[in-house]
Amino acid sequence: MAGQKRPYYNDHGGYEPPQTPPDASASRGYAPSRASSGARAPKSARTSYQSQPARAASGSSRFDPLVIDDEDDEDDASQEVQDSSQSFGETDMSYVLYGVISTKIVGVRYYNGHANVGEIAIPRREPHNQYDRNAIQILNVHREQIGHIPRTQAANLAPFMDRHSLIIEATISGRKEYYECPLMLRIYGPSDPNARQMLVDDMRGAGLPTSSWKDAMQLQKQGREREKIAAQAAKRAKKQGGAVVDVGRGQQHENGLAEYAAGSSQGVQQGPSLEDIIGGSERFNPRNVEQFVEEFGIKESDLAAMPKATQPQALSTELHDFQLQGLHWLLEKESPQLPARGSEDVVQLWKPHPEIRGAFINLATNFSVTNPALASGGILADDMGLGKTIQIISLIMADRQLGRRASDACNATLIIAPVSVMSNWSTQIKKHIKEEHALRVMFYHGNRKEPITPKSVGNFDVVISTYDSVSSEWHSQKSTTLPRKSGVFSVKWRRVILDEGHNIRNPKAKKTVAASNLLAQSRWALTGTPIINNLKDLFSLVRFLRLTGGLDSLDIFHAAIMRPVMAGDVRGNRALQMLMAGICLRRKKEMSFIDLRLPDLAEYVHKVTLLSHEQEKYDAFEAQAKGTLDLYRKKAGGRDASDTYRHLLEVLLRMRQLCNHWKMISEERIDSIMKQLEAEGTVDLTEENKSALQKMLQLSIDSQEDCPICLDAYRDPVVTKCAHIFCTTCIERVIETQHKCPMCRAELESFATTTVKPAKELAALPPPTQEQLANKKSLESNASSKVNALMSILAASAQDPANKTIVFSQWTTFLTLLEPHLRAANIVFARIDGSMPATARDAALDIFDSSPTCTVMLASLSVCSVGLNLVAANQVILSDSWWAPAIEDQAVDRVHRLGQKRETKVFRLVVEGSIEERVLGIQEDKRKLMGLAFAEKESGKKRRAAGVADLERLLGTQPRRR
Repeated sequence: MAGQKRPYYNDHGGYEPPQTPPDASASRGYAPSRASSGARAPKSARTSYQSQPARAASGSSRFDPLVIDDEDDEDDASQEVQDSSQSFGETDMSYVLYGVISTKIVGVRYYNGHANVGEIAIPRREPHNQYDRNAIQILNVHREQIGHIPRTQAANLAPFMDRHSLIIEATISGRKEYYECPLMLRIYGPSDPNARQMLVDDMRGAGLPTSSWKDAMQLQKQGREREKIAAQAAKRAKKQGGAVVDVGRGQQHENGLAEYAAGSSQGVQQGPSLEDIIGGSERFNPRNVEQFVEEFGIKESDLAAMPKATQPQALSTELHDFQLQGLHWLLEKESPQLPARGSEDVVQLWKPHPEIRGAFINLATNFSVTNPALASGGILADDMGLGKTIQIISLIMADRQLGRRASDACNATLIIAPVSVMSNWSTQIKKHIKEEHALRVMFYHGNRKEPITPKSVGNFDVVISTYDSVSSEWHSQKSTTLPRKSGVFSVKWRRVILDEGHNIRNPKAKKTVAASNLLAQSRWALTGTPIINNLKDLFSLVRFLRLTGGLDSLDIFHAAIMRPVMAGDVRGNRALQMLMAGICLRRKKEMSFIDLRLPDLAEYVHKVTLLSHEQEKYDAFEAQAKGTLDLYRKKAGGRDASDTYRHLLEVLLRMRQLCNHWKMISEERIDSIMKQLEAEGTVDLTEENKSALQKMLQLSIDSQEDCPICLDAYRDPVVTKCAHIFCTTCIERVIETQHKCPMCRAELESFATTTVKPAKELAALPPPTQEQLANKKSLESNASSKVNALMSILAASAQDPANKTIVFSQWTTFLTLLEPHLRAANIVFARIDGSMPATARDAALDIFDSSPTCTVMLASLSVCSVGLNLVAANQVILSDSWWAPAIEDQAVDRVHRLGQKRETKVFRLVVEGSIEERVLGIQEDKRKLMGLAFAEKESGKKRRAAGVADLERLLGTQPRRR
């Protein structure tokens, strides 16, 4: 566009820059693959994401990086990665269709963006357009501009887009002509009836066709009626023994919970057997709940028939048949090939164009291009214990035999893993590879790491680093030019492996941005849980893999995959199925062809009834929480809303803790410091104020809040003197550069003098004296209903001395309260938690593993969710549950995995009629991946808007979403 004449307004209501007509290919409905995209939009926030264009070759190092821009917009602390003027938050995910507008794109002859009928297009605001501040561009999936929406309609729609009150999605609805192109706009808005009516009134005032909304409501009503009829037909077919597929919402969901057995437990029973306890619990099998990975991945019969690779000569360990099949799949996905002309095959959603020779069409976005680049790599999502690590090691060795390294890539593989499993990689590499083929391994972590350059990387075959190391290195420079002179971003790796790949599930998190900017010939993500909360988790992995066709952009992924699937659209389900089958390999331990010969896994919900004094306390907290929620609703958006929200979280936390033990509830409140903060904005860091700030900090940690800067779970969190909480690394950089709090702009002179770290985690109590043990009456009076239920299970388990039990809890305080009860019952136990150094944890695990008398392990859930083998136990007690069921599932899988010889039982202790019971419903929704996500939250008002619905459901004031 540079150097061309100024735009002028045309007869069609648009604005057109005179320039030479586009090349002929643009009007034919497809475009050649190219390495550069159209003009970029101006920055709309301090963080922007420029979508990656089509690449010249698979694994090419040429791409537009994910950019974090720290200039301007000082008040925006979120550092969100945005792709256009329309962002997609958790609230937006639940928006419903308001209506459809048939319009056109004008000025198409002045832009090179091509368009196919049915192709998804991107409406993007252009507020800095010098001729019309209401301008709305229409781009194709390569970010090439096709034209503009007519000026009058843009003026009507722009205010709604700017306020994010409506989401606009666009589809090319007719053949692109020389002057214009037919376009269909679908308008989505909030489902809340009050908000919806206000928006409809505003739309009517803006001249938007509200009749479309009425039509949409009628269509939705008809859709519900069709679903009801289909469900009735499905019910009849099921009674007759038939199978029904794609009924109602386009997929089949079965209730994953078996019929509940009658009964619950209260207090300590008189020596019940384990069978009695099981009989009084509800059978619970969360793995039966339909998950998208299984529903839309490769079917079991096809998995069993997959071809096998030959055993790599360099491996000393003989691979299982299913691992050889996995190796063949890994090798195949590193060298993907486009389907041949005339073939019905689909590769990464690309299929030969039915009409245009040499062109391919993307089945999700309907975008066409010649010779699209294919992503090299994929997602290995095997169940824990099936050997993802050894399969990747075998891939490295087999590929070295084949010599398929690209000329511009080095020979080294970069493995990014949590700190806790770094050593496991080097151990496994040494264990499974013959000595004469040993790989040269380097750890790239901490302050003493050896520098990496294009020259020095040739001295190593494998480099093992961490998410934090890679993230801090990427964000240490403002420049996004690649490759850099040194470090992990200075070379193009043979492959990058993300261990525990779900760590990048938040597409806006800093570590996600960093990992996605690594240069590599091939990219792999290893995770047993590729989807934890919703399909947005999968998007982050898709973008990391560099899939083409537009799916590496969140708004396109949302329009093409997420929204259709959530709406039950069969086409969306089919697109997701083809996507998962093409990039993801998922095998489960219970599949018949795996044949690990694992013993059965039985999971139970054990209902607990609160003692009368506990119930009184719980009822008081619940009434307080409901009152606070009502108060927050009234104050939403006001000055005091943040304080009210914090108070609400505090009360909810107390309710959860009370379900475990009434002694966990602190009588101390933080009212006084809140009043001081409200009056002055900051507090002096006296010892008393530090203690109060630490309580506020612990509240956010226990409530599993996210850092407002990196939008991810807290890492080494601190609280500022203005009571805002951040990761240490996040706030350090802000204080160094701005000396202000990014949330309230309070002055922060230095990190050391204006922040407070958490109080030290309580270590295990010293053994009680004989006098304390003899005073059993006092011990019993200090028990709780849940402690009694837990001890009842352990007492029943002790009838078989070979039983070993892991007791998981989110709170080390509860583990500490449990200890004297174990000692009084003469139960020998070990303990691992976050307060212990790694050597002490290893020693505790060794005792539990080797000592026949040590039958119980008290374990912090966060410590045990990754990197441990706990097959010495055959029983698990989950003392408390919270949002993300995948974390609990991972902890259970540490016990029920390869090497387990006994039947494994899992007990979930749940207080009847409490907040804990409602959490199970939330977990079920997560497993079905329907409804709002809970762990992925946004900053500011949108984040809280989504949270209110969740809190209403927890307090029983909102019906369960279906």
